Formats: sequence, C-alpha cells, structure tokens
Amino acid sequence: MPHDAVPHDAVFPSSSTSSSTFDWLDEQHRLRREAGLVRTLRPRPEPRAGEPAPLDLAGNDYLGLSRHLEVTRAAADAARLWGAGSTGSRLVSGSTALHARLEEALAEFCGFEAALVFSSGYAANLAAVTALAPPPESTGARGLLVCDEGNHASLIDGCRLARAGRAVVPHSAPEAVGKALAAHQGRALMVTDSVFSVDGDAAPLAALARQCRRHGAGLLVDDAHGLGVLGDGGRGAPYAAGLAGAPDVVTTVTLSKSLGAQGGVVLGPARVIGHLVSSARTFIFDTGLAPAATAAALTALEVLRREPGRAARVRAVAARLHTRLTAAGLTAVRPDAAVVSVRAPSPRAAVRWQADCRAAGVEVGCFRPPSVPDGVSRLRLTARADLTDEQVERAADIVVETAVTAGLVNST
Repeated sequence: MPHDAVPHDAVFPSSSTSSSTFDWLDEQHRLRREAGLVRTLRPRPEPRAGEPAPLDLAGNDYLGLSRHLEVTRAAADAARLWGAGSTGSRLVSGSTALHARLEEALAEFCGFEAALVFSSGYAANLAAVTALAPPPESTGARGLLVCDEGNHASLIDGCRLARAGRAVVPHSAPEAVGKALAAHQGRALMVTDSVFSVDGDAAPLAALARQCRRHGAGLLVDDAHGLGVLGDGGRGAPYAAGLAGAPDVVTTVTLSKSLGAQGGVVLGPARVIGHLVSSARTFIFDTGLAPAATAAALTALEVLRREPGRAARVRAVAARLHTRLTAAGLTAVRPDAAVVSVRAPSPRAAVRWQADCRAAGVEVGCFRPPSVPDGVSRLRLTARADLTDEQVERAADIVVETAVTAGLVNST
C-alpha cells in the first residue's frame, strides 16, 4: 500500500481529539488579526435591475470583455452544445474541437509555433516550470532555475516543486541573472513574469533574453498581465520584445484577464508542447478547461483581433490614473501595462482605504504581506479599456478623496 493511502477500515480519533490537533491555528489567526492580515471572502452580490453597480477597478478584466455580449453568448452556446464541464482530463475526454481551435488561434496571434490549454493559469505555470526544469546531466550536474524575486506565486511554487537547483535573483536585474548563469555549469532556465502583478512594472525581456542566450539558457515568461495589453494589437510582451516564436523562449498566459474568461495556456516550440502533453502533471491529471470558458476565450480573442485599439486604450487609462494619483501627492508606481499600484502606510491603513473606496462606489484591490514581496501594503487599481473618461476621473477622485479623509495625503 502506498505510504499516503488510507485503508477503508481505518479508525480515526474522536472529534474532540481531532479538534485539539488544530488548536495551533487559533494562535496563527490571532497573530494575523493583530497584524491586520486576516483575509475574508466578500462574495459579489447578485446584480439587481435599477441599482448602480460599483465601478470595478479591482478585477483583471482589462479589456472589458467578460460581459461582452458576443463572449457571454459564446459561453452559453458552448455549454448547451458540449455540457457544463469537459467531463475528464484532456487526454481522456476533456479535449474538444473548441480547445484545438483556441490553441491554434492563440499560437498564431501571439506568434508561437504551438499552444496548450490548461484549466487555469496557475496550472499552466506549474506545468511549464516543473516539466521544463533542466534535468541532471550525465555528469551528475543538476539543472538550474533562475527565478526573479518578484515572480508570481505560481512560478515560485513551480520552482519549489521542480527537481532542479534554484537561484533567486533581485527583481528585474539582467546582470544578476547573467552572474547566476555564469556561476552554473550545465543546463539552466530563467523564469520571470513579463508584467509583475504587484506593481505593474514590466521585466526587461530583451536584456534577459540576451543574458540567457549568452549562457545557453532557456527563457520562460509568464505573460498573464501582458496579453491583450502590450505588443501590436495586444499580442503580448514577448511579441513586443521580438521574442515570439524563438526556439529558446516559452511563454504562459491566462485567459482570465484580458480575455475575460478562465484558464491558462503555454505557448512555445512544438516540441515543448509535445513534451508537456506527455509529462506535465497538471495537464495529465487535471480535468480539462470547461467548454464554456474555452469558447468565451476564443470569442474574446476574435473581438480583440477586430478591435485592436482596446490594448492602447487600457494603457491610456492606466497612465491617466497614475497621473491623477501622483499629482495629488500619492505614491504610485508608473504603470507599464494595466496595473496601477498605490502605496499605503500599513496593512490596516490599506484595508481601511479599500473599504472607504468601496463605500464611495469604487472597488479596488488591496495587497498586503505576504502577497507583496517587499512587505509594503498597497491599493492595486486595474485599468479597463471599457471605462469612459468620466468614469476614470470619478475613480481617481474617490481614491484621492478617501486618502485625504483618512489622512494619508495632504488636501493642499
């Protein structure tokens, strides 16, 4: 019997004993509460006719396509045709003609040879990192993963799970990447976000690629926040950096941000995609992406092709928000894509500020430790291409006014 299997006739402790086993959780909760770091779920209420909806600058619907009529109709039609779920893993019954069409369309749009759809962006990143982590060589030398310290949790988790050595390098520092690669003898893969989700700053992809090529390493780019926003017509950050289709570059994207649906994708050389189909655990053992989400993403991509100006519009909205907030004395990182990050003095202040914005009619994100690698709490605003100029100004007014009321910035 495997070591983690439980026999059918196992006898478990009484409920009182089981309860005491987790008493340590109470202390953890107390520490979080005292630090202002307790997380709570806030389900969005069902929209009601006649009631104004809050202005959403918290979600990642960058292009405003999650409620686009063509996109939602495609999702509904696919659910009626294929069913509510995909019914199994991609290798059993979970692949449909929709999945194949989406993979072909995304590969062509982003400029890569092939693509593979996963149930989430997290699953796609775990697959790409663990399956592409360089194996040990015949000499016994271990492969190396070089990871930017600001990477998303899914990339970090992938590096932890992979059977390779790890080198964590300073944020967006090509020279540090070069030093880490130079100090290693053997195969290596550099892993980075294209646009970092906390501050919205872009990685220097061209410089990173030069360092990788100088030392014979591959480059894996998570373009979750670049697709639909950067590059010609929203084709993504690797495309904008001239790296799309390169034999030593692999990228991942999510379908839940600019394309307004759900799921994740790995794009790269055909031999990489073939390797993932046969070896990536989050592909082989996970249920395939639901047909409704697949159809929604495919239709959203068609809308983006038809309306490429959405990519430029979301960048313009982000720039305007940044201008308004910094002019009022707030500390905000200049956005390279759709994310506008505004510093808060403490976790408690950030939570209160977010609540004040919500009460005034604007939803914003709130990032606190441990979600932020530098320990600095922030409000996180996400620009949307479908916001009117009036809505952008209103949102900026509310963020500034609530900051003034809370004493986070001077009113003069």
